[in-house]
Amino acid sequence: MQLDSSITAVVTGGASGLGAATARRLASKGVKVALFDLNEAAGEALAQEIGGVFCKVDVTSEEQVAAGFAKARAALGQERVLVNCAGTGNAVKTASRDKTSGEIKHFPLANFDRIIQINLVGTFRCIAHSAAGMLTLAPLADGERGAMVCTASVAAVDGQMGQASYSASKAGIVGMTLPIARDLMGEGIRINTILPGIFNTPLLQGAPDNVKAALAASVPFPKRLGNPDEYAQLAETMLSNGYFNGESVRLDGAIRMAPR
Repeated sequence: MQLDSSITAVVTGGASGLGAATARRLASKGVKVALFDLNEAAGEALAQEIGGVFCKVDVTSEEQVAAGFAKARAALGQERVLVNCAGTGNAVKTASRDKTSGEIKHFPLANFDRIIQINLVGTFRCIAHSAAGMLTLAPLADGERGAMVCTASVAAVDGQMGQASYSASKAGIVGMTLPIARDLMGEGIRINTILPGIFNTPLLQGAPDNVKAALAASVPFPKRLGNPDEYAQLAETMLSNGYFNGESVRLDGAIRMAPR
C-alpha cells in the first residue's frame, strides 16, 4: 500500500508513546490520521499538530468505538489503515502471602478481566469495526482494501512475575493475528502484529533514572530503551509492504525477559 494523502488511518492509543510516534510518521507521508484515545488534551494537541482529528474513545466501550469510527470517517473518509496501540498493564502475582501478616491473597479477578478487556477485546473490537468499514471500499490496483497493525509485547512470549493478565492479553493478540489474516484474505485486508520490548514510552518515563539505566543495560544490543519511532518504522513497513501478512514480529534488541 502506498502511504500518501489518498489514505486515511485510525491509530488507537494515538495521543502518546508508540501511537503518537506512528501517527506522526503516517502524517509525514501525507496520510490523514484520526487519533483514538482517552487523553483529550494530548490528543487534541497532536491532532492539531499533524492536521488530523481526535476522537475520545474508550476501547472497552462498543458505543464509544462505533462513535469514534463514525466521527473519523465523517471528517477524513473511510480508513484503509488501522494501528492498534491502545493498552495498559498491571503487576499482581497469581497468589501471594503477606510477609508481615501471613495473609494469603489471589489476583483480583476484576483486575485480570480489566486488562483482558482493554488490551485484547478492545483491540479486536477496533479490528472488527475497521474491517467492516474497509469492506465498503473498492480495492486498490493490487487488490488491497486495507492493512492493520496490532501491538502485543515480548511479554506474550516471556512474561515476568506478576504479568499473568498482561501476558495473557498480549498472547491473545498474537494468537488471533493469523486467524484474522485468514478471515480477511478474500477481501484484500492484511494484518500483522509487533511485539515491542522495553520502549521509552510514558509508562517508563516516570521511573527513576537508575531503573531505566538497569533496563537499558539488560538489552543485548543496542543497550538502550527502544525509541517510539523505531516501532513506527516497523509499523510503516508492515503497512506498505503488500507481502507482509499474518506475522507477529519481535522488536526488542534481542532481549529475553528474566522471571523478574
